[in-house]
Amino acid sequence: MEFISSRNNPRVKEVRLLRQTKVRRQSGFCVVEGIWHFIEAVEAWKQGAYASLIRVFYAPNLLKSEIALETIQDVARRGVPTFAVEESVFRSMAEKENPQGVLAIVRLRQPLLESINPQATGWMVGLVEPQDAGNVGTILRTMDAVGAQALFLIDGGVDPFHPEISRASMGTIFWIPVLQVSFQELIHWAAFNEVYIYGTSAHAVKLYTEIRRYNKPCILLLGNERQGLTEPQRQACHELLRLPMGGRVTSLNIAVAAGVMLYDMQQKMDGR
Repeated sequence: MEFISSRNNPRVKEVRLLRQTKVRRQSGFCVVEGIWHFIEAVEAWKQGAYASLIRVFYAPNLLKSEIALETIQDVARRGVPTFAVEESVFRSMAEKENPQGVLAIVRLRQPLLESINPQATGWMVGLVEPQDAGNVGTILRTMDAVGAQALFLIDGGVDPFHPEISRASMGTIFWIPVLQVSFQELIHWAAFNEVYIYGTSAHAVKLYTEIRRYNKPCILLLGNERQGLTEPQRQACHELLRLPMGGRVTSLNIAVAAGVMLYDMQQKMDGR
């Protein structure tokens, strides 16, 4: 196992470069920090989910977790390049102020739209131009909790490799397929596969509480944080729903709105 003691080491520079959105998008790599997130990425890699382990770095003077150390030894035995790093060098690599002593470069696998079988997947979420990585991660975490099984990032928006997504999702991004698609691609795919689209909009007449049962396969479609769904996007939905707003505000944070809707859908999904 190689020991790294210089901030000028090419492997160290590679980690720091992955702080840039352009580099992450070009490579498909993200940096995963912390014990919990590292172990989740390793488990997803072992089970052939949506994370591939590229390189692992740890600081012996910082990392005290026996489970993390055993996991590092395991991945090293499996052939993953693993590097011990001098403490001050590791701190220069980490974004967290008080790093736990382990980080990894992970490739996030993004399947093609055509590979998603909606009859098997059943229940999905689409976000139009999401702007906040923390919101996307929180939505992924809620999707995992309720059993929704694929996330579409529509027409750009947030960088899917942003480290805040893996942090806010508590590692569920390694287990749920995340696809970048255009709105037209998604609509054509949904029409071909007979996928029902439920849109959320303050312009909707029907409250979500009026739905007695949700059809499957389906997509819960949410507009971006600034303007919601546009008129053409609303027209593409089979049904539009809104949340009751009893106070002065006219909308909720998108992750909160998604959470309310997803739990309602869990309770009312096809035959539940």
